[in-house]
Amino acid sequence: MRDQLILTGMRFSGHHGCSAEERAVGQTIVVDVELELDLSKSGRSDNLDDTINYVAVFDVIKNVVEGEPRKLIEAVAEGIAAKLLAGFSTIEIVKTTVRKAAPADVGGFEVAVSITRHA
Repeated sequence: MRDQLILTGMRFSGHHGCSAEERAVGQTIVVDVELELDLSKSGRSDNLDDTINYVAVFDVIKNVVEGEPRKLIEAVAEGIAAKLLAGFSTIEIVKTTVRKAAPADVGGFEVAVSITRHA
């Protein structure tokens, strides 16, 4: 296993879901990502140019979650993973977890998906 850069508990407003209410009203979408990459150079140099700027990672995720509405959070997770792998050549593996509240008519719990994609 490689080194990891982990961002957890990122909260965004999204309009994802199969129900009309979810897509119209929107809700909080919570995202965690684990990025596997070699962090040895940045660990030695203490230089931001030798690593991935986590603010840039956050911005990519925000653009996906707050962008085009999707019916399934699986599609949101897939979009995040694809954009991160395409945008940062040093990422070898990305694990993405996306959570949201279940629709109000079945409410009372959260639903989450977690996917792992390789470069």
